[in-house]
Amino acid sequence: MIYPIFDSIPDHRVTGRCIYKLSDLLVISLLTMMCGGEDYVDMSEFAALRARDFGLLSDCGDNSPSPDTFERLMSAVDPEELERCLIEHGRSFLDSLAEKQVVIDGKKLRGASPKSKGIKGNYILNAFVSENHIMVGQVPLKDKENEITAIPRLLNKLDLTDSVVSIDAIGTQTDIAQAIIDKDAHYFLAVKDNQGSLHDAIKDAFRYSKPFDESSEMEADHGRIEVRKCRVVTADKIEDKDVLHRWPGLKTLVEITSKVATGTADEVTTIRHYISDESFPHAAYYAMLARGHWGIENQLHWHLDVTFKEDASRARKGFATQNMSTMRKIALQAVKAHNDKRSVRKRLFRAAISQDYLIELVNNLKF
Repeated sequence: MIYPIFDSIPDHRVTGRCIYKLSDLLVISLLTMMCGGEDYVDMSEFAALRARDFGLLSDCGDNSPSPDTFERLMSAVDPEELERCLIEHGRSFLDSLAEKQVVIDGKKLRGASPKSKGIKGNYILNAFVSENHIMVGQVPLKDKENEITAIPRLLNKLDLTDSVVSIDAIGTQTDIAQAIIDKDAHYFLAVKDNQGSLHDAIKDAFRYSKPFDESSEMEADHGRIEVRKCRVVTADKIEDKDVLHRWPGLKTLVEITSKVATGTADEVTTIRHYISDESFPHAAYYAMLARGHWGIENQLHWHLDVTFKEDASRARKGFATQNMSTMRKIALQAVKAHNDKRSVRKRLFRAAISQDYLIELVNNLKF
């Protein structure tokens, strides 16, 4: 009944000393998360009560793995092997990244390193396709590393031909922009005061130049009204040509003004700026990219924290932090691939109480 999503992962355990098949334990871990389970105790409970309904642990008699078994499993499995399963699962839904927006952003696993600050501790950089809500790559930050040095490592793992890569302001570096172009892709990079001369030049360009196109959109929900206006000018409007020439292929400057009113507080206005190496003639295109960039927060990071309780997880032994995060992402992709009107959280709940529904979700694991 279970598709062999983990069968290719090599088993380095000592032969003859292990009761349970590696692939069975990994599938149980995944199914536990697809039912809303969170930790090793939940995995052990699922193994004892439901694993045999899926043809798992069939050669183990009445024995069931303990929570310690799952802790050793997640601590020892090579995280790159589990990541490969995650990426291959995404490729079953998405053949190519061409004409897709690939969002790169990092997320700290706070429960595994509660006393660390900033990006120190357990921190994973993710690559996410905003249109399809699919993970296409990830890298953990090494000791004393920051996102600026980790982003090129992640880019090198991906085939980005004809895609658009969007990154927050920390990734707005000339070397990263060049690396994206070298991958035959386009960049859409946020600009803040960490690139002070560029940011000032962009603000002056919009202050003294007429945009070649504008667009606006409004969203209203639960008493909150947001109006977003996008303006675009050509990069040659930057007066300081030394600033302009430092950025490879720069063609377009983007300004998005967001005004939010709630009815109970004063209107809040936020202005954000971006640069792009594309010369698309319509502002609505760049507004779509800016909106799509936030998809990784709403469609990945939010679900990991709120739906799968990632920030509450204290798993940190060996490779457990990274492996548990990868399992959550595979579970999230499989659950979101199911086509019904339920929220992700309601799908997990229904899977926990309905064998037939869980089987429907399992079918989304097919390569």
